[in-house]
Amino acid sequence: MQVTGTVLTTRRVDAYHALTVVAPGIAERFRPGHFVSVSVGGARTSMVTRRALYVHDVKPEYGGTVELVFTAAGPGTSWLAERRARDTIALVGPLGRPFPLPRDPCHCVLVGAEHGAAVPIPLADALAERGCRVDFVLGAASADRVFGAMRARRMAERATVTLTTEDGSLGVRGAVTDALPGVIADTRADVVYACGPMRTLREVTAVGIEAGIPVQVAVEESMACGIGICMTCVLPVIGDDGVTRMLRACADGPVFRGERVRFEDVGTIPFDALGAPGGGARHVG
Repeated sequence: MQVTGTVLTTRRVDAYHALTVVAPGIAERFRPGHFVSVSVGGARTSMVTRRALYVHDVKPEYGGTVELVFTAAGPGTSWLAERRARDTIALVGPLGRPFPLPRDPCHCVLVGAEHGAAVPIPLADALAERGCRVDFVLGAASADRVFGAMRARRMAERATVTLTTEDGSLGVRGAVTDALPGVIADTRADVVYACGPMRTLREVTAVGIEAGIPVQVAVEESMACGIGICMTCVLPVIGDDGVTRMLRACADGPVFRGERVRFEDVGTIPFDALGAPGGGARHVG
């Protein structure tokens, strides 16, 4: 849906910005892993491309609100961070393919790195409704960049929340992937769900493969249109038939099976990808 949403609240969450927008149609259709595409800069801006942002939380029962969590990293997101209550912004969503949910109750480990930790929070609610056990591994470079720790602790009444920071300022010193093998072993996990930087997703997938369990990843790729037209977010993914195809993160993802994503080739078109020219991989973008 394309809607004009009214900003309800804005707040700082340590290093991040959280924006709650009234968008009832999007809230009703949201599933964990969906994202929205947000217009930035105002009516006369030269910033013509939208910004793709994951949805952290929805409340369909309170007028239909969605909460977006992001870093003010450039002119577009900085403009968005300056919005105030009663301002309006244009959104398209919910977009993409959400996380697949297990049919039967199982043990799930949810991994979130940096502001990617905003994504597993609503997923945990959906898994709990299906009788799944949920354990969290959340981390970042420093304490102010670990998102969602308090809410995860409130949600995980009979589970665990493992926090990691690279500088040791909160939880265990190291990356989420340093703690993940132990959590998988201790909880006898059946599946891992993850969101974060591509490097982290690559390492999480490797841990899952080593443990012999599936990994579902929500990738963080730059998106210009968010609806599958511009082809700026393509990445190489192996299909069920063993053939590598350049898939669009926005339309074919953003959730993929981790072992199917060729993380080492992201940013290139592998020579063996369907339709690729011969003579080796070439860079895209």
